[in-house]
Amino acid sequence: MSKRNTQANKAAARERLRAERERQVKKDKARKQIVVAVSVVAVLAVAGGVGYGVMQLNKPSAWEAAADAKNVTVPKNTSGDDGTTVVIGKSTAKKTLEMYEDSRCPICATFEQAVGETVTKDVDAGKYKVKYVGATFIDNTDNGEGSKNALSALGAALNVSPEAFMDYKAALYSAKYHPQESEDKFAKDSYLIEVAGSVDALKGNAAFEKDVKDGTYDSWAMKMSEAFDKSGVEGTPTLKMDGKTVTAEGSKNAPMTVDEFNAAVTKALKA
Repeated sequence: MSKRNTQANKAAARERLRAERERQVKKDKARKQIVVAVSVVAVLAVAGGVGYGVMQLNKPSAWEAAADAKNVTVPKNTSGDDGTTVVIGKSTAKKTLEMYEDSRCPICATFEQAVGETVTKDVDAGKYKVKYVGATFIDNTDNGEGSKNALSALGAALNVSPEAFMDYKAALYSAKYHPQESEDKFAKDSYLIEVAGSVDALKGNAAFEKDVKDGTYDSWAMKMSEAFDKSGVEGTPTLKMDGKTVTAEGSKNAPMTVDEFNAAVTKALKA
């Protein structure tokens, strides 16, 4: 092989090596660009996910939004600021028995099961009116939404009629339907509607059921709960008449039997 051919071969080999290196450099550069791009997308995705998560965490819950609502849908048969005054009974009744209750409260259930029917008879007879103030504090102490949701459903019943409200309240507190305090059954609209099936005025009542499912009176329930918080009452059930707490004789607690109740109310009516 001639010297010239040898040099030409060497030059060709060098050229091939140079070209190969250039191709490799281009490949490495392209690969690096892809890695950087993917990394940027991943970082943006993570940042976006974190941002969305933070936004969701900071987003108020449905009940918080209901509490802050400026426009409150108020049930019929109410009065006062945001419809939080609920008074049931004959206008001729001179005195009013205030009843402070939380729908999840087990002691309220015991009271209603023992004395609720007597209260209804007294109200129907015009012996006194009843002012109802609903609380939701058990949702905070035991976690859940049942107190708020049941209070909203009571608003839907009140929108039907005062009688439907009283009957529905009795049903919610009944031995058949009232859950253990630790069970948040009232948080389920379906269960509240099931309980309503035992009340003639609410059974199959499409408007009532729609209001429960839509949460029509959620904001009203939160305003009512706020009224309870401002009342100074610290526990349920609490009864008052003329601003004075009605208690069982020799006790600081609400009367829990018919005899105790009748004695305490008779004394309060005479005061």
